[in-house]
Amino acid sequence: MSNSTAAPAPVSTLRANGYFGPDFDPAELRRFYDEHGYFVIEDALTPAEVTELRDDATAICRGQRGELKGAQSFPADATDDEVLRNYLCIHFPGKISPVMHANVHHEVAVRALVAALGPNVKCMQTMLFIKSAGKPGQAWHQDEDYIPTRDRSLIGAWISIDHATVENGGLWIIPGSHRHGILWDQHWHDDRRFDCSEESVGFPYTDDDAVPVEVKPGSIVFFNGYTLHRSLPNRAAPGTYRRALVNHYMRAESFLPWMLPTAGEAGPLAKLDFRDVEMVAGVDPYAHRGYEKITQPMLRPDGRSGCISWSQSGNVNEYSAAPVDHAAEAHVD
Repeated sequence: MSNSTAAPAPVSTLRANGYFGPDFDPAELRRFYDEHGYFVIEDALTPAEVTELRDDATAICRGQRGELKGAQSFPADATDDEVLRNYLCIHFPGKISPVMHANVHHEVAVRALVAALGPNVKCMQTMLFIKSAGKPGQAWHQDEDYIPTRDRSLIGAWISIDHATVENGGLWIIPGSHRHGILWDQHWHDDRRFDCSEESVGFPYTDDDAVPVEVKPGSIVFFNGYTLHRSLPNRAAPGTYRRALVNHYMRAESFLPWMLPTAGEAGPLAKLDFRDVEMVAGVDPYAHRGYEKITQPMLRPDGRSGCISWSQSGNVNEYSAAPVDHAAEAHVD
């Protein structure tokens, strides 16, 4: 009879349904991500870091961090709510905000990115969602519809600044939908529940296949660029927000053909590489190409004034119905 005892089974760091803590096991996280196309790191940011992001979001919307293309001006005595309720989403806030920029390199996020992607990771975009009560969601889509990587390595890191719930327009994800490796066609939805972004269609899933990803402030939701996801309107009470800072990353080994070549730019299409990027881990094999400053902060239209010039297909998309206040609609006495 052997006196040897079996080694204890490894302790799982998976809390439930893709939720991990900051002390996650990298191998376990990678297995879940490869299979399901998303994962969540709870308690990634401290309460103080969340408060700093929340305060900085207000400063950005007030114009205190720099120029914001398409933004309106507000009187000095306007309340925070009077300012914030005008905003749905701001693209590239990290260009004007040191706080937003610093979170691109957040230690917990970078460890998770290296576990999911590998040692060399770069970032190309930051986005700040304000999504006040009444604002629309975004229809089913895949992020690689908008940010095309050569190796399908795009990953979003969705930092929750508020408690994100079903009621206030939190994320819905279709687990495993990334594994098809297909970018589904997109059509205009003409649905006032959603903003000006078009909707993915033709995929072999229904809304019943989706799961809500409700998270506390300070959590980070990571999802693959091919994972189908959406959000619904913020139907919570007036004064309720679903703020989030969303950063997009990819493997540094891949080219990023995000924009067409400029006039006179030479080279094969296969080597197109958007160079307004920033390394967050490892080394950049294309560092010899240099870096550029191309993007500038801008507002995403919420559809209340139409959706001209906000279409992947090049069409002029317009709603057939009048704008809707989704918060008021959900709280009729």
